[in-house]
Amino acid sequence: MESFEQFVAVYLEQQGYVVSSAVKFPFTRQTGRRGYPEFQTHGYEVDLIAARGDDLILATVKSFLGSRGVVADHVIGSSSDTRANKLYVILNDREIRRSIVRQAAKRYGYEYSQVQLGLFVGRFSGPTVGEHERRVRIWCNRQRVGTRPIKVFSLADMVETVIHAATDAKQYRDNPVLMTMRLLNAAGQLKTPLSSAADLDEG
Repeated sequence: MESFEQFVAVYLEQQGYVVSSAVKFPFTRQTGRRGYPEFQTHGYEVDLIAARGDDLILATVKSFLGSRGVVADHVIGSSSDTRANKLYVILNDREIRRSIVRQAAKRYGYEYSQVQLGLFVGRFSGPTVGEHERRVRIWCNRQRVGTRPIKVFSLADMVETVIHAATDAKQYRDNPVLMTMRLLNAAGQLKTPLSSAADLDEG
């Protein structure tokens, strides 16, 4: 599990989900070859699977911190850069996403309507203006996977929940994300210090 995926996993666990790392789902499609039918099967990877009693989230996780960020046209699949569009193919290809949702529902014992897709983003392109984030949210809200739209989570949506997990004095968790936050807090390097509840004696 990559670093930002661990951050997202902490957020989802705080929401009551049990989270597993990447899982691949096969999808078979007929090619455009002339003369005779030809089929190709490719495995599409869901970055995180988050499960609780009434809900299953298939998470696409993109940090893009230190880079341009998530571009709206790539998520939508309308860019001339087809390679970039394919980074979000689970979201923007309706046949693929429908197949993956059906496979996940069957594999994990959920109804089709209980499975949803989620996009978790560390940085959107043009964060100051916010145009890419706005367009992504509008487009995702218009999609229907099962009976629900694609949910979008920004870093701002998640960070307060993760901070709360780092300050939870009731339960110590040996997690690299939470430990990093506690170490930075102890060194006085956080802009907003964690509450004293985080000053735990871990022995």
